Order: sequence, then C-alpha cells, then structure tokens
Amino acid sequence: MAGAAEAGRDEDRVATAPPGGDGAVPPGGSAGGGDAAGERDTAGERGAEGEDAATSRLAQAVLAAEQALIEFEIAVETFRVEVDNFSRLHHQRLGPMYARLDELQARIAEAIAARSGDPEDVRRAQEARAMVQPMPRVEELFDGWMGPEGLFPEAQAMLTDQPVRPPRKVRPSDEARRIYRELVRKAHPDLASDETERTRRDEFIARVNAAYALGDEAELQKLTEEWEAGPAPQERRLSRAEELYARLEWLAERKEMLAAVATELEESAIGSMLRLAPDDPDALLAEIAEKLEAELAQREAELAALAG
Repeated sequence: MAGAAEAGRDEDRVATAPPGGDGAVPPGGSAGGGDAAGERDTAGERGAEGEDAATSRLAQAVLAAEQALIEFEIAVETFRVEVDNFSRLHHQRLGPMYARLDELQARIAEAIAARSGDPEDVRRAQEARAMVQPMPRVEELFDGWMGPEGLFPEAQAMLTDQPVRPPRKVRPSDEARRIYRELVRKAHPDLASDETERTRRDEFIARVNAAYALGDEAELQKLTEEWEAGPAPQERRLSRAEELYARLEWLAERKEMLAAVATELEESAIGSMLRLAPDDPDALLAEIAEKLEAELAQREAELAALAG
C-alpha cells in the first residue's frame, strides 16, 4: 500500500510538468530567405520532438501509476478476503461456544440469585438471561447466511442450486495467492482499451475474486488457462498529453478511494483482530477457541459447585 502512495505522489509531480518540450520555434527571419526558412523548419522539428518526448515521459508515468494502483488494489482485495473469511469462520466455529458461555453465565447468575434472594442479584440474573435471548436479527433468522452486505456466497449457491462451499481457511494458500496476483495483473479492467474489453475483464475478475475467496487453486489455474487462451488484450495507443493528464487525475482519485476502503477494513473489529496475527490468522481462530474452551470448563465447574 505504501508503494501505491508513492506512485500517487509521483503522479502529482508529473502532472505539474508542462507537456511541451524545450524546442520552441524562434521568430522568423527575413521574408523569402532560404536559410531562415530552413532554420524555422529545423526549429519546428525540434519542438515537435520535444513535445513527443514530453508526452512519452508522461505516458510512462501513467503506466507506472497504473501498475502501482493495481498492486494496491491486489493488497486491498486480499485483505478484504481475509476479513470476510475470518468473520464467517469466526461465526461458524466459535458462535456456538459463545452461545454456550452466555447460557452458563445466565445459569450461574440465576443460581446465585435463587440462593441469596438479593434484588441486585435478581437484576443481574435477568440481565444475563436477556443476553442469552436477544431479539433475533435478520442475519440470525437466516442462520448466518446473510451479513450486512447481503447474502453470503454459500446462501447464493443454495438459491441457485450450486454446491455450498464455505472457505476452507481465513488466508488462502501461498500458491492460490500467487496465481491470483498474476491473474489480476494480467486481466485488470483498468488495462482495457475500450468499454467492451473492460466489461469482459470486469466479469472475468469477478470470477477470479470468487475463486480466490474460496482458496480454490484448481479453479484459479483453470481461469489462468482460460485467460491465456482468450483474445489477446489490445495494445494501448499513445494518448494525447491532455488525455494522459486526465488519466493521472482518475488514478489519483481511485487511489484515494482504495485508501479509504483499506482504512475502513483495518479499523474494523475483524481487521483489528487480524493485526494480532498477521502471519497466521487461522492460528488466531484456534487460539481464541482454546481460550473459550478453558473458560467454558471454568464456568461449568462454577455452576456445578453452585448446584451442589
């Protein structure tokens, strides 16, 4: 992400450079003078060459900014996949344990209230029980198949009679990540030369993202073969300087939008948890489960002691 930010600063510096070169045509000499006309022709050629050189440098800056933006998008998307997968696996694997812990805490509070009869203990018991039986939310009514952004892929698969495939891990394998990155670098929609090509790339990248979210190496490999067998991407023609400046402005706006998305992901509850284990987020799930199991055993023993 830092590389994309550097690219954005480079874009700003390039955008301030004038498109012209240093070969301006000098004022004309004497009318009808052959030498003067030749000098004007030579000066005009130098000016055109200077403008071509400046436009070429600007095109190179645009290309570098595009590549930096693609790398930034890859980083944001791979992190988004990990956040989504961690959230879903956290709910599926640890949700029942949290529910059991809430139930045990409610029973312990009720046992204490029944033994003491203290109004304050009774109030605590009522609050603990209320925590166990909250008003169901929409996503709970759908048994975890719906989140704030709509149906999870598993639910969508069920509705379309496709196999249900939850993610295997929070972080896809290194090989899946390698294939994914190479595919995005080759097929990114921002490399399209026209709207038809952009539409084709948009649809293809959506399939690539879905396969990566599942960590499906075989599907990613098939997509690689499909892309390589498909129509060759059209070569970009050198744009005019004004169009290149507009492109740089668009890239800068896109970078700002991605930076906002990245910040939102990093500052989310799940993003904050992932920062605790950047090297192995799946191990973090196992660690949380181990702590919950120990706490459940402790609560079970506490309840047994109160009942005895």
